[in-house]
Amino acid sequence: MNIIDSLNALRRDYGKQKFDEYTALDNPFEQFSLWFDEAIKAGFLDVNAMTLATADKKGKPSARIVLLKNYNENGFVFFTNYESRKGQELAENPNASLLFFWDKLERQVRIEGRTEKITEEESFEYFKTRDYLSRLGAWASEQSKPLSSRFKLMRKVVGYMSKFSNDVPLPPFWGGYRLIPDVYEFWQGRKSRLHDRIRYFKDGDIWRKERLYP
Repeated sequence: MNIIDSLNALRRDYGKQKFDEYTALDNPFEQFSLWFDEAIKAGFLDVNAMTLATADKKGKPSARIVLLKNYNENGFVFFTNYESRKGQELAENPNASLLFFWDKLERQVRIEGRTEKITEEESFEYFKTRDYLSRLGAWASEQSKPLSSRFKLMRKVVGYMSKFSNDVPLPPFWGGYRLIPDVYEFWQGRKSRLHDRIRYFKDGDIWRKERLYP
């Protein structure tokens, strides 16, 4: 069997649950919270892992996994180095999307919207919860830039360890973003690839929902 045949054989049918526009909650944030709680109970290792897709000012996209660190009806919060590739792209084009995939539940949630930086105070409140070496790492890492060796990185960490022996201040180039949703899409796997897709979109101050073709 060649590699193409092997890939073609990698498939499974879905059908554990169903999801429709009648049982979907009217508020997409509440629907997300319900699914997120069910994903936590399902025992996922990184239940808050999500793909963050950004694009530069020319529309060239990039994506990576980040961790959701807070969420409420105002938006979804993640943290990064503001000078990283994602930070630079968000400065040029604040539109972004998030994607959660919980395979055991046969579910995806896609959230689209506009990002904004959270306050320095909010960023520091989270930064204080990170362990000591992670806080030093935020200072030492010139995220997304070329690095000649791991030794150079660790040497910088040791240097900051000497500088910040106790309290580690918040780096001025590091903090959180909040994605403010204007579109949610909930995907529930179904048999024969006839999946359930329910999209919510903003109509003024009101959320509307509709079913999409799979």
